[in-house]
Amino acid sequence: MATLQGMSGVDLRALVAEAADRLPLWVGKIYQFDAKTLGIRLNGEDRAKYQLLVETGRRAHFTAEFPIPPKNPPSFAMLLRKHLDGGKVLGIRQPGIERTICIDVGKRDTTYHLIFELFDEGNAILCDEGYTIIKPLWHHRFKTREVVPGAVYAFDGTDCSNLSPDEFRKMLSGSDRDIVRTLAVGCMLGGAYAEEVCRIAGVEKSAAAAEVDAAAVRDAFDRLMADVGHRREPVITPSGCWPVVLAGEEVRDRFATFSEALDAFYPKVTGEKEEAAAGKPRLSQEEVIRRRQAEAIKGFEKKIQRYERVVEVLYENYTPVTGIISTLDEASKNRSWQEIEQILKSNDKNAAAKMVRAVHPAEAAVELDLGEERVKVYVHETIEQNIGRYYDQIKKFKKKKTGALAAMERMIPGKPRRRQNLALQKKRWYHRFRWFTTTDGVLVIGGRDASQNEELVKKYMEGGDLFVHADVHGGSVVIVKGTTEHLDEAVQFAASYSNAWKAGHFTADVYAARPDQVSKTPESGEYVARGAFIVRGERQYFRNVPLGVAIGLQMAPEVAVIGGPPGAVTERTKARVELRPGQYEPNDTAKKVVRALREKLSEDEWKGLKNALNTEAVAAFVPPGGSDIVEP
Repeated sequence: MATLQGMSGVDLRALVAEAADRLPLWVGKIYQFDAKTLGIRLNGEDRAKYQLLVETGRRAHFTAEFPIPPKNPPSFAMLLRKHLDGGKVLGIRQPGIERTICIDVGKRDTTYHLIFELFDEGNAILCDEGYTIIKPLWHHRFKTREVVPGAVYAFDGTDCSNLSPDEFRKMLSGSDRDIVRTLAVGCMLGGAYAEEVCRIAGVEKSAAAAEVDAAAVRDAFDRLMADVGHRREPVITPSGCWPVVLAGEEVRDRFATFSEALDAFYPKVTGEKEEAAAGKPRLSQEEVIRRRQAEAIKGFEKKIQRYERVVEVLYENYTPVTGIISTLDEASKNRSWQEIEQILKSNDKNAAAKMVRAVHPAEAAVELDLGEERVKVYVHETIEQNIGRYYDQIKKFKKKKTGALAAMERMIPGKPRRRQNLALQKKRWYHRFRWFTTTDGVLVIGGRDASQNEELVKKYMEGGDLFVHADVHGGSVVIVKGTTEHLDEAVQFAASYSNAWKAGHFTADVYAARPDQVSKTPESGEYVARGAFIVRGERQYFRNVPLGVAIGLQMAPEVAVIGGPPGAVTERTKARVELRPGQYEPNDTAKKVVRALREKLSEDEWKGLKNALNTEAVAAFVPPGGSDIVEP
């Protein structure tokens, strides 16, 4: 059942089956409404239009109307548009009964996989055809998997949907739990659907899993999955939103599709707020920021006061709380949380049981009424560990309050705004490569990958050019388009955008050669890999070339983020930072560079440069591998 906290894997199976019925589909525009909510406009046959709303970590369904999107789309939405816009939806899948949706999108000669996680904090991940992560909405590193660019996405969890009858029987016979908990946990059904399977199979839910008729249970499981997938009867009941009606549920509303039921069940996502009503005085940006900071500080103070009071009441009720934790911890080893909740409700005359006002099975926690405060405690932790949780919250909000106060003190009264008419840099053919312009105005371009290395040599290298490459395995092919007095800048460029940076080296050897020395024709019995070349004849070597890249904001003749050797970037930029090989991955480095450059600008300057200075523009100049920012 779908609750306000989120959808189960069974609910998601119903939604995915409903979505698959609408294929073929093509990707239209993609939106991001807030930190966790995305929307995809999908075009169907006969001009049909569908709007898929996904709130990561919580829900996914088609909706009648999207929220108002932000005027400036977030970078993740722009990235998805770049890769998926216009692509054909080849499939909408769910691995087993996991709370994960995978949308396969074919575009040109590539298949992308857009994965939405509806469990835990949730995530949205764009992968290539081999499931290598291009970009996730949130970066995470877990003990068993990584959700970061370059990692291979791993689908997590197991369930019973793909087990053979014999494997299903062995799973039940090997369980030391009762049948309902075995189905709820081992098959990822959850309590309500597990009880429904027991009812359909005609077995007592408290019976040992190893002793029930496995064939009857499997048949009931398959019947429930078939109903969810093909014979949906969506309803809303007092307990939640269901794709099928379960026994004993009181139906409040019925719907034609499960998406319609979910759309009615979940609160609407708030889009961008409307502008201040006409006639009301508009506040300056500085006044708006100060008001927000003041409100945030008040909120932090309230949270600090509340958590401090929670700690006090836990100490005041130390003995009874300790007893409740100990009792429930022991009970949970032998009973389900549904049974524990029923026992607590039936013992309403017991003082300790009366203190428990709510049960949170997913967190193994209960909410206690301790007089003036209702406090959540985790039963698998001691009272000292629970108190430690609240102390951590106090520290967190005190730190946030200190930061907000410091930010208010740093604010300088704003000056009257002047409208800036800035000419943004126009797109040019070489911008898709790595590039910079030397101090004396010569264009230098480099490949981002093996394919671009091939293209540069075959299509763009001419007789008067110079071929430059770091003397390491793996790196940009660099073409100097003409004669320059600043060849040292091109050489540093080649060294910095090579695997020497990725390996953490601070210097590298580089060589240069004429175009007629560069060939793809190998000697007999040899092989030249894609993106690699054979250089024959004498080369010009540059030893121990220092690695370094500067990224800055150019204001004239066009406004743009530019990058390259510090010597070529310094004189052309209003604000800049320099990078050296270090610890932060490229995406994190790009974000840090944007923040560092923004801090060098006034608020009025920043307002006029939002379209030019962003993470995507900066990331184009960040070398592969880890980097650290060094102030110039």
